[in-house]
Amino acid sequence: MTAVKVHDKYFVPFLSEETIQQKISAVAATISLDYQGKKPLFIAILNGSFMFAADLFKHISGDAEICFIKLASYKGTRSTGHVVTAIGLDTDVTGREVVIVEDIIDTGKTLHNFLPQLYNQQPASVKIAVLLHKPEATVYPININYCCFAIPNKFVVGYGLDYDGLGRNLKEIFQLQGEE
Repeated sequence: MTAVKVHDKYFVPFLSEETIQQKISAVAATISLDYQGKKPLFIAILNGSFMFAADLFKHISGDAEICFIKLASYKGTRSTGHVVTAIGLDTDVTGREVVIVEDIIDTGKTLHNFLPQLYNQQPASVKIAVLLHKPEATVYPININYCCFAIPNKFVVGYGLDYDGLGRNLKEIFQLQGEE
């Protein structure tokens, strides 16, 4: 992996494709065991989680469903502090075992705002699977059940994560140069 330029910024290698895939496979195995004999509904939060959700879902054994919602709180390299619901949940979750699939949890505000809406629909249970978690950035504590990587509070792109719309298509994850 070599450094990449996205818009006006340079990013250096952080997590390789192989490392990401190995961890996703291991987390999916744990989820599959936890939901053995059940039919969980995975709710993937767009846009960032699409790659993680696809790869995770490919490794889930047994019956499972997936749907997508769009929530957003980022502009550029910073959280706006406002969560926008662009595409809502159109699947009935009443009495369902739900697994939320999120690309990254930093402040926790996005899920903090979404979870009460979800709980109002009375799912049987809600668990959270996240690719990346930034513990030192967390302002709104979220109970994360399945975490692939806990990372420092650094800005990252790739593997679904973007910088103003670009960089999502990278197979690896890169961190902003100078934040090493």
